[in-house]
Amino acid sequence: MLLAAPSRPTGRAALWASAAAVGAALMLSGALVAPAAHAADPANYTGIVLGVASNETQRTVSWYTSADTSQVVQLAPTSAVVNGQFVASVTTFAATGAANVSTTGYNRHAVLSGLQENTQYSYRVGSDGNWSPTYSFKTQSFEGDFDFLFFGDPQIGSSGNVAKDGAGWADTMNVALTANPNAELLVSGGDQVETANTEPQWDAFLAPDQLRQYPWAATIGNHDVGGKAYEQHFYTPNTDYSSAYYKDPTKTATTSGGDYWYIYKDVLFIDLNSNSYDSANGGGDAAHVQYVTDVVNQHGADAKYTVLVYHHSIYSAADHAKDADNKVRRVDFPTTFSKLGVDLVLQGHDHVYTRSYEIKNGEKANPAEQPGQNDVFVGEGGVIYMTANSASGSKYYDITAPDTSGTTGAGNGPDPLKPSDYWYNSVQNQEHVRSYVKVQVRADQLVVEGIRSGTCDAPNAAVEQGKVSWCGTPGSSTAVDGVGSLIDSVTIHPFHGDGQDIQVDVPPQAPGEFGWTIDGQNGLVDLGTAEEKGDYFEATGEINPISVTDTRSSLAPWSLTSVLGDFKDGDKTFSARYLGWTPKVVTDGAGATAGASVSSGYDTGDGLAVSRVLGSAAQGHTKGSALLGAALDLKLPTETAKGSYRATLTLTALAG
Repeated sequence: MLLAAPSRPTGRAALWASAAAVGAALMLSGALVAPAAHAADPANYTGIVLGVASNETQRTVSWYTSADTSQVVQLAPTSAVVNGQFVASVTTFAATGAANVSTTGYNRHAVLSGLQENTQYSYRVGSDGNWSPTYSFKTQSFEGDFDFLFFGDPQIGSSGNVAKDGAGWADTMNVALTANPNAELLVSGGDQVETANTEPQWDAFLAPDQLRQYPWAATIGNHDVGGKAYEQHFYTPNTDYSSAYYKDPTKTATTSGGDYWYIYKDVLFIDLNSNSYDSANGGGDAAHVQYVTDVVNQHGADAKYTVLVYHHSIYSAADHAKDADNKVRRVDFPTTFSKLGVDLVLQGHDHVYTRSYEIKNGEKANPAEQPGQNDVFVGEGGVIYMTANSASGSKYYDITAPDTSGTTGAGNGPDPLKPSDYWYNSVQNQEHVRSYVKVQVRADQLVVEGIRSGTCDAPNAAVEQGKVSWCGTPGSSTAVDGVGSLIDSVTIHPFHGDGQDIQVDVPPQAPGEFGWTIDGQNGLVDLGTAEEKGDYFEATGEINPISVTDTRSSLAPWSLTSVLGDFKDGDKTFSARYLGWTPKVVTDGAGATAGASVSSGYDTGDGLAVSRVLGSAAQGHTKGSALLGAALDLKLPTETAKGSYRATLTLTALAG
């Protein structure tokens, strides 16, 4: 298929074939518009959510539907959607799914692949004549820096008021995405809802339209795990649904689970179902450790950072700090994470903001690191653990006090540098104010910020409903600071060993262009007066030289062809077949080779009355410019009427 975007020629009587080629491409794409199947009955589509897929060139879309019919996702560049109609350049992705478990209706999902960078896309789900509203999302550069946002425990319904929880969640999404419109991922800390199969809670969680514009990287929390709704609402990539990754391996048909991974730009994300920790009944922590080890060994070299995400905060500071399962994981996980070079661990569950010191093998790596230190230069095996506070305001846990159980491993002892805090935490914060975490991924640092998305004012369900007795500074009802203000900021500088890592960014190759033009003035090609040579007339000459330039990075083939119209003088005419030529490359370049010689039709054949190649180049040719010419040879029967005849040689460029 010929799809180059060459410059438009300026030559007389030129025909630019690329336009026709593009038109053909559009028609071909249009053939993909037809959906996979026709719905017998109109279907409703709810809970539509965009998700992460295996890499930055893909997204997933999941939804609920009222009908068990074949459904698809239609996707097109937004620029190709006219008056809401997907009229061209549409790609169709078939959806799969099944009947919901424990809830009515059906679920569907599809993986959108082959996305182009820096492109605004529109999409809708459904089938022919029965579509959802149209939504959109934008891809950005597939290389380099990017930001993602991390949200802890929306847990819609946990305050006892779904509407208030949903209002706080929607406000956090508005605040976060308004402040960070170019964020590329929304990463979950788990506990999307209070009770696993309660669909009104899922409706409130999925209500913000940002969840159809930015991919949600779902994480399963302990409140999501008790039913199939989590797996039905989210389709996650590279997911291992082995029983070892379920809370109860005997109930994989009625509960949700799975560990998964994906690579987005230079970050390898690994998401664990930390609800599976009972080693006596299944894989537990050992299975997760093996999963992380396998994924890092297989894919770690493909990314510059490794970020783990799971729900249960092992270095928490509030109600769950001393949970028995957390203390076990605080022994099971850290040494492996240090050994594998994990950079950052994101967690939820405890509804409080914490940032750990640099932790290596389950101990504070650098005794000199100060509380709240804003720059951390981690050494080999150093890992930072973050816990996110509530993103919806539905529930907050207050910070608890350390004990005397020690300052390593499973211990919950005090920080020698700040005895009111746990030994492992550089920052602990609880204001009973909604917040989120912003992570800036840069070439040689991760910048992590805790950011307030609300104040003590509504929407703040836990405060509104008296679930907590104060807000802002402990004991008061005055917010510490306003929306968008920082709770904490730290720049994490990765470890580079004893050597020196060297990086260079290579920009994309300029696309270049293909074009041709008449070289110099396009004067009349005058063959003069034909000479009688026995039983025919003959005239010769040269075409005006043609300059061809090809600087395209694709090094794709090109050709320049021509066809001649009949010679005319008033009502007199003779056939174009009597003109022949011998093409030649006047000046080498652009991989140009001359076309084959064509005899005058007086001797044999159709001459230039049919399309002939003046010059061409094969795939992989050199870039540059060439000058093409051709010697003309006209032979006419002596019976041709006297006259001053003219014809037009039409040139056509084809660029692959």
